[in-house]
Amino acid sequence: GRRPAWLIRLGLFLYDTLGGRKILLGTRTVDLTTDPVGAPLKDKFTRAFEYSDCWVEDSRLVVLNARDAQDRGARIATRTKVTAAERQGALWQVLLQDQDTGTISTAYARAMVNAAGPWVAEVIQGALRINAREGVRLVRGSHIVTKRLYDHDKCYFFQGEDGRIIFAIPYETDFTLIGTTDQDHPDPGTAPVCTDEEAEYLCAFASKYFDTPIGLRDVVWRYSGVRPLYDDGASSATAATRDYVLSRDTGSGAPLLNIFGGKITTYRRLAEEAVEKVLPDQGPAWTHDAPLPGGAFPVEGVEGLITSLRQSHPFLDPAWARRLVRAYGTEAAEILGDAKTAEDLGPHFGANLTGAEVDWLVAREFARSATDILWRRSKLGLRIDAAGRTALEAYLRDGDKTARA
Repeated sequence: GRRPAWLIRLGLFLYDTLGGRKILLGTRTVDLTTDPVGAPLKDKFTRAFEYSDCWVEDSRLVVLNARDAQDRGARIATRTKVTAAERQGALWQVLLQDQDTGTISTAYARAMVNAAGPWVAEVIQGALRINAREGVRLVRGSHIVTKRLYDHDKCYFFQGEDGRIIFAIPYETDFTLIGTTDQDHPDPGTAPVCTDEEAEYLCAFASKYFDTPIGLRDVVWRYSGVRPLYDDGASSATAATRDYVLSRDTGSGAPLLNIFGGKITTYRRLAEEAVEKVLPDQGPAWTHDAPLPGGAFPVEGVEGLITSLRQSHPFLDPAWARRLVRAYGTEAAEILGDAKTAEDLGPHFGANLTGAEVDWLVAREFARSATDILWRRSKLGLRIDAAGRTALEAYLRDGDKTARA
């Protein structure tokens, strides 16, 4: 059922008090009959509660963490599978297979952390050959993306008659992201897909709140992911715990830590706890104020970076400069280099994606394919058409410097 107003207020008070408010605004009550955020909603909704939070583009967060680790001495092996691992005294011997070439290599480590997400149980039982009672419950979360549904930059959380909550979030400037569902997923080898049934559910759910109904015709893209939740025996996917569980293997020799669950909002704390468990003598945690690559600027410094980038590269329009700064921060200037014109950046594939940016993504961010660039390092796939994708694939394959979308 719907949560009473007093309970919501209490939760928001605790959110403000426990989390602190050094930068973000505190919670407030919103009159939807007069506030612009009420304009897209049905007239029957007259009051809401607003709180502030942070946002992150998951694809950028993942690759920047990998780059930061590499800068600190880690070896990043993309498209590589652990086929077997065994303890040899105080070390782990790990067999790695390059998924493109099939080449097998061997690595040694003082400790192993199994953070394979949906495949964590598969690694335990297959590659490590360990019998374990702990496992994961795979829960599929599906999302739909529509053209922008409203003109402001705030998000909505809607509660349904089934007790579930969905969100509607401004997405990539010109779109709105709506999600998510909770469905049990059979196994990690089955690709998660947002089904028509799930997409229709999200459209119908959102249409109960938005004044203009949303249908499948309005969906420009849909996607689905799998959450590897710790299997706590809950009766439904929705009820399964979202807390992560760190389980240290008690076998003799080199330590093993298996990670079950985890999510973006707790990823840094999870990582700190993992290090504490496998390498307790590494000293205090330090990542809370360590910027990721390109992020060494103050919170209020975004507009200044955009202005500076346009001054040094006058051919950039505001939208292009903003996208580059949001994606690459201070490194945006390195991507552009000493280019004096847009043509100096090489081929253009659409949506202001150029050869210079593609070269950066290949050289610095482990990208190999068009899908890597358009969906895993960005969401430019929403804007670049089939001709642009074909040109990008040719550029990556042949180094075609004349390719154009």
